[in-house]
Amino acid sequence: MSAPTHATPGEDLAGYLVGYTRDMAFGEEDPVAVLDRYYTADFVHVNDGLAMDRAALIAHAKPARRNTVAAEVLVHDALVSGDRAAARYTLRTEMRKGARLAFECYLFGELAPDGRLRRVVSTTRDVSPGTERRANPA
Repeated sequence: MSAPTHATPGEDLAGYLVGYTRDMAFGEEDPVAVLDRYYTADFVHVNDGLAMDRAALIAHAKPARRNTVAAEVLVHDALVSGDRAAARYTLRTEMRKGARLAFECYLFGELAPDGRLRRVVSTTRDVSPGTERRANPA
């Protein structure tokens, strides 16, 4: 992971992807403060069809901090245009019990006037070691 950034997603989308992951998984800071830095109070994050609000993301922070020992975010593409944001990145994690996970992520977001995320719709694809990837599964 790169050096800490506290830029909003609208100012530095790639920095947000790295910084949010680092701050939520490994930070000492209260997860509420992390969320307030990057998201509006009324945000909704829909990932793979599952909608998560503020309370759900805060609840996710505790197990993430307890179980994740390493994380790497590789940003391949990041684009901000007006109040819209899009990114393609890979998230790799190592879990306390040794599992190594990797996900190819596609994020589409709506930004508030202050640059924080108001809405995110994302989808992921498991590309963890040992996961078969075939072009035409039959």
